[in-house]
Amino acid sequence: MKFREDEYYIEQVLNGHTAAYRQLVEKHQDFVYTIVKKIVNTAEEAEEVAQDVFVKAYKKLPDFRGTAKFSTWLYRIAYNSSISHSRKRRIEFLSADEQVVENYSEDDLMQDIMGLSVQEQKSLIHDAMSTLPQTDSLIVTLFYFHEKDLDEISEIVGMTHNNVKVKLHRIRKKLLIKMNEILDKNVNTVA
Repeated sequence: MKFREDEYYIEQVLNGHTAAYRQLVEKHQDFVYTIVKKIVNTAEEAEEVAQDVFVKAYKKLPDFRGTAKFSTWLYRIAYNSSISHSRKRRIEFLSADEQVVENYSEDDLMQDIMGLSVQEQKSLIHDAMSTLPQTDSLIVTLFYFHEKDLDEISEIVGMTHNNVKVKLHRIRKKLLIKMNEILDKNVNTVA
């Protein structure tokens, strides 16, 4: 289905044609669910939170100022709602400490990874990403899989542009370290 610009639907809704909101939901529901699912663990909870996101956005639509794209504003609501939901579900929120690993060569690791089949590479990346904290996983997903720029990611996750840039650099290092650990484990298991 071909959608019009978000502003068209927003204007329709604000002028009393509330049925136009359905088009905004259909246009953005997949990506909202993707953001929520990265933070909320179960599919059922993710669906519930995603629905809540659209209800919140509908109620706040008159407050939308248009200083950012509607999608960025909506994804920010999705992110905040997901984090709030996760905090309610956890008694204690743990953050991963930065790991310092010495004596590994990124070039050697990249050669090892490139020697894997496409399916093995996907599996390795999936396994490594599953170890990341939720926000880190979301940042990587937004940047690499949804090709969002740093400014849009910073709006969605509520960090400065530079903070996202630094965080992305650290996440890449964490992923490389984790992939190296997984490859070493697999080699030691086979040997």
